[in-house]
Amino acid sequence: MSRSPNRPLSRRQAMQRIIGAGVLTLSQENTSNAVPSMPNKSVRQENSLPGTREWMLDRTRIDPVSRYRCPWIEGYCSKTSVRRGEFISFHVSTNPVSKFTIDIYRLGYYGGTGGRLMKSLGSFQGRVQPEPAVDPKRLRSCHWEVATRLRIPRHWISGVYVAKLTAEREGLQSYAIFIIRDDRKADFVFQCSDSTWQAYNRWPSQFSLYDDGKSQWYWGGNVQVGFNRPYGKYCQILDQPLSLGSGEFFLWEFPFVFWLEEHGFDVTYISNLDTHADPKGLLRSKGLLSVGHDEYWSIEMYRNVQAAIKAGVNVGFFSGNAVCGRILFDPMGRVFERVGVFGPPGGTREFDSMASIAHERPYGNELIGAHSTGPVTGGSDWICTQPEHWLYEGTGMKKGDRIPGVIGWEWHGDPAPIPGLEIVATGTTHDAPGKPNGGVYTATVYPGSKGNFVFNASTCWWGDGLSQPPGYIRPKVYTEPKGPNPLIQRMTLNVLERMCQRSKSKSKKT
Repeated sequence: MSRSPNRPLSRRQAMQRIIGAGVLTLSQENTSNAVPSMPNKSVRQENSLPGTREWMLDRTRIDPVSRYRCPWIEGYCSKTSVRRGEFISFHVSTNPVSKFTIDIYRLGYYGGTGGRLMKSLGSFQGRVQPEPAVDPKRLRSCHWEVATRLRIPRHWISGVYVAKLTAEREGLQSYAIFIIRDDRKADFVFQCSDSTWQAYNRWPSQFSLYDDGKSQWYWGGNVQVGFNRPYGKYCQILDQPLSLGSGEFFLWEFPFVFWLEEHGFDVTYISNLDTHADPKGLLRSKGLLSVGHDEYWSIEMYRNVQAAIKAGVNVGFFSGNAVCGRILFDPMGRVFERVGVFGPPGGTREFDSMASIAHERPYGNELIGAHSTGPVTGGSDWICTQPEHWLYEGTGMKKGDRIPGVIGWEWHGDPAPIPGLEIVATGTTHDAPGKPNGGVYTATVYPGSKGNFVFNASTCWWGDGLSQPPGYIRPKVYTEPKGPNPLIQRMTLNVLERMCQRSKSKSKKT
């Protein structure tokens, strides 16, 4: 019986596909053992529904003066994450005045289309909303009128959602992005890196966490950013105007989501702000996943994940530059500023606004296993150091074998002196082929106290090795990742499967 193109693979089919890529060999016994725990029927059933590529922006325009915004149609959501049954409001500006529509899509696999239309709203009469004043710390906080409010339907499952905004006058478009979260137990909690998205958001022009009015790449305190504004065009290492309004999600995180949902993993989604404010919510998972570019964390996020590890939760840092910049949220959790860094022992740097909590000096490598270290930028191949490690089961890799271009553009080094920590891949980093920059990345695994573990992939580009969803543009700076790779897929499967096995074993003993 053939499989419908819209039906996601079963766990066994996923394993067979990865193993069948030609470079992997595995016994039938191991194939059976490698199937993770019970599939999540809601994610699998959701992805078996008809998808569409209509979620993708067809036409957008960047204002040449501001260089980052699309004033013709732009907007933001009242909440970064929202539960089913709660209200979310959409705040939209159109300049010139135009009627507009809002189409809401959930992002996933959906037979390879990448999204499903959940609801169409409008049309609405738009208007020019006021540009916010510049606060003393350069905060630009919009107070736009509500275009419409939506109560999240009970049957919508957790996921990353985009509101596609379309101005009827010229057909120009942009996104507003939000997360629907739940409180159920799940194998994996996928943490979106939205505090980092916002830190680099320059909307309306040069107003990111990196701009003090003098330098476009300032590093210090006394600058604030907030979520009450649209996301402008991404400003770093590639040009992707068709991601306008979605932060960095499509750039680094979507390939991982696309792959997870293609293979029916039991996954639920949260915001960085949920990690900050809801420590108990982390304990409902077998594995917490940090993916892509997860740079900006509060001390509460750090302590909450640290406590989750102590409680037996596994963590996968499939990310680079993670837990680097230390931020302080306002009481409402909608505004933050950089107040220090999570550095190595003796290297922690704190800014003046950290005086009240200066006694707390956590180090990034003590949580991740390694951390962002100078120079944090560069690239390298993934170089196997411990082929006998469970990470490499079924890959056939030998010591010194390479996977080209996996490490970049920011990475982790300086492994922590944690008992039992293992370096599973390491190598020198380069600014260009043949031009080492003095860096050494380390991918690591260290054990928790309850049979759990923490995996650190040491790269922003891990997701590139999993899938290439519609609309995805491959980055190229320092090195260039080479796209979906069965070795990366198998190692990821080994990490996720072991998270489930360890948790299952622990629960039996309990």
